[in-house]
Amino acid sequence: MAEKRDYYEVLGVERNADADTIKKAYRKAAIKYHPDKNPGDKEAEEKFKEAAEAYDVLSNEDKRARYDRFGHAGMGGAAGGGAGFGGFGGGFSMEDIFEQFGDIFGGAFGGGRSRSRSERVNRGSDIRVTVKLTLQEIAEGVTKKLKINKTVACDKCGGTGAKDSSSYDTCSTCNGSGYVVTVQNSFFGRMQTQSVCPTCGGTGRVIKHKCDKCGGEGVERGSEVVEVKIPAGVGDGMALTVRGKGNAARNGGVSGDLLVVISEEYNPQLVRDGNDLIHNLNITVTTAILGGEVEVPTIDGKARIKITPGTHAGKVLRLRGKGLPDVNGYGRGDIMVVVDITIPDSLTKEERELVEKLSDKPHFKRAEGVESQNIFERMKNFFR
Repeated sequence: MAEKRDYYEVLGVERNADADTIKKAYRKAAIKYHPDKNPGDKEAEEKFKEAAEAYDVLSNEDKRARYDRFGHAGMGGAAGGGAGFGGFGGGFSMEDIFEQFGDIFGGAFGGGRSRSRSERVNRGSDIRVTVKLTLQEIAEGVTKKLKINKTVACDKCGGTGAKDSSSYDTCSTCNGSGYVVTVQNSFFGRMQTQSVCPTCGGTGRVIKHKCDKCGGEGVERGSEVVEVKIPAGVGDGMALTVRGKGNAARNGGVSGDLLVVISEEYNPQLVRDGNDLIHNLNITVTTAILGGEVEVPTIDGKARIKITPGTHAGKVLRLRGKGLPDVNGYGRGDIMVVVDITIPDSLTKEERELVEKLSDKPHFKRAEGVESQNIFERMKNFFR
C-alpha cells in the first residue's frame, strides 16, 4: 500500500500555518496541477487530487484537530469515519473537487465546474474487508496479502465496454455536453437546473458497438491479491484506505478503494487500554507475605518481576515501554500488572493448624484505627 504523504507536506506549509496561508498554498498547488494546464498528465491529476484532499482536512478546524492528533490511520477508523476524509468518501472525482472548492480557482481557468460535469467519470464502488491482528502483529506492524473478489476491467476491451475505438457515437440526449438542463415553473418563477445526462452518464458519448465479452459494461467478475502494509500501533476499528483497489468502474472509469478494517484478536492475558496493556497477576498468600520473583507475559515472551514482601491485593506494578507503540510514533505504552492474591478454597488439617497458630501472632492481627485503601483508591493514587 502506497504511503500517504503528510498533508502539511503536500501543501508545503508549517504545522502551525493559519487558514489564509493554507488556502493560498492550496490555490498555488491546484493551479500548478490543474487538468487544464496538464492535459492527459495522470501524475499531475493525482497531485491535484492529493492537494484537494489535504486542503479538505486542513481547512476544516475539527478535521484538522483530529488529523493533528491521530494522523492518517487514526482518521481512517473511529476518528475519521472509515471511508476517508472530508465529504469525498475515501476517493473523490474531479467533479467533487470543483463543486466543493471551485471558487478558489477564480478565473484562472475557463473549465471550472461545467467542465468537470461534461467530463464526468464513472467511479467503482469501495470494498470493505476486515483483517484480524494479534497483539504481536499490532506491536510490530505487518504486511498482509489479501485475495479480493471484485469486478475488474474486461480484458478484451480494456474496460471501455466498446468493441473498438470507432464504436462510439455522440450522445443524442445531451449532444455531447454530458449534462442536461431542465426548466421548471415554481412559486418563485421559472427555475433552471443542470444535471448529469441520464443516457450517457456524463461522458457525452454512447457506445454504438458493444464489446461481445462484457456486453458493453467494461467490467467482469474476477479477483486480485492486494498487499496491504499495516503500521504498528493500529487500533480495533481503524480503517486503512488502499486507493484504486476496489471494484472497477463501468466504461473505463476510476476504480473504487479498498477499505481495510482492523479487528484486534482478544488476548485474555494482556487486555489493551489505549497503548497500555493490563495483566491481572495472581500470587499466593505466602508470596504476598514473603515476596519473591514471578513470571508475567509480555507481547514477545515473558518477563520476571520482583514481588516485595508485604504486597497487598490491588497493587499495580508497571513495566515501562513494554506496551504497544503509538500509531503516530509518539512513544510506547506500558504493561500494568495488577496484583491479586489467591486464597485457598480448602485446607488440610495440618495447614489449618498452622494458620490458626499464625492468627494469634501480632503481625497477623488487624491494626486498630488503620483504614486500608481499597483497590480503586490504590489505582487512583498510582496515576497521581
